[in-house]
Amino acid sequence: MLICEVIGHVWATKKETELEGLKLMVVRETETNEKNGAVFVAADQVGAGVGEQVLVVSGSTARRAVGADDRPVDCAIVGIIDTLEVEREKASEKKAAAPRRAAKRNVEK
Repeated sequence: MLICEVIGHVWATKKETELEGLKLMVVRETETNEKNGAVFVAADQVGAGVGEQVLVVSGSTARRAVGADDRPVDCAIVGIIDTLEVEREKASEKKAAAPRRAAKRNVEK
């Protein structure tokens, strides 16, 4: 699964018949504190809106999410993220750990 942000809609009046009835959204893969992740189209299965963070699956899992293995779908939005918590080291812990890592590397060489 990928964490992405919905950044737009796709309207296609002419498309493969297997895509009819699918809501297509433009999503950007979330990069740490950056806005330059990969951009792609995903079939929305949960009613996501522009600006929301979502969970995206790809490949056969995406086709299974839209309900048919023969549909030409490569990515699907399968969840809307309410909150996201990532454990981070405190700055003081990082500073204390850095010299130990450096010293350990010198011993191994």
